[in-house]
Amino acid sequence: MALILIVDDSPTELHVMQQMLQRHGYETVLAEDGEEGLRLAAERRPDLILMDVVMPGLNGFQATRELSRNPATSAIPVVMETTKGETTDRIWGMRQGAVAYLVKPVAEDDLVGGIRQALAG
Repeated sequence: MALILIVDDSPTELHVMQQMLQRHGYETVLAEDGEEGLRLAAERRPDLILMDVVMPGLNGFQATRELSRNPATSAIPVVMETTKGETTDRIWGMRQGAVAYLVKPVAEDDLVGGIRQALAG
C-alpha cells in the first residue's frame, strides 16, 4: 500500500491521522515540522504528503512550495490539511503546489477519499 508522509506540529493530530490511515492499510511516516517534512520527503520518497499549514519555522505553504520546486520531490502529491479554511487560504495552498486542501477537523472518510483521489491523479 502507499506510503504517506504526515507533516504536522501537533502530536495529537499526527497520532489521529496515523491511526486513520493505518486502519485503511496505508504505511505512514511522521514529521513534526516543515523542515523535517522536506528532509523525509527527499529521503523516503512517499507516495503522498499530508501537510499542515500552521507550524513554527517553515510553514506548510512554504514547505509545499519548496517540494513542488525541487525536481526530486515535485511529483509527490501534497494534500494540505489545516484549520485555515478561508477561500484565500485554499487558493494560496493550491498555488504553492497542493493537489487538494482539506479543512480540520477532517472526517476519516473525507481524509481517505481525498488521499485516494490525489493518488489516482
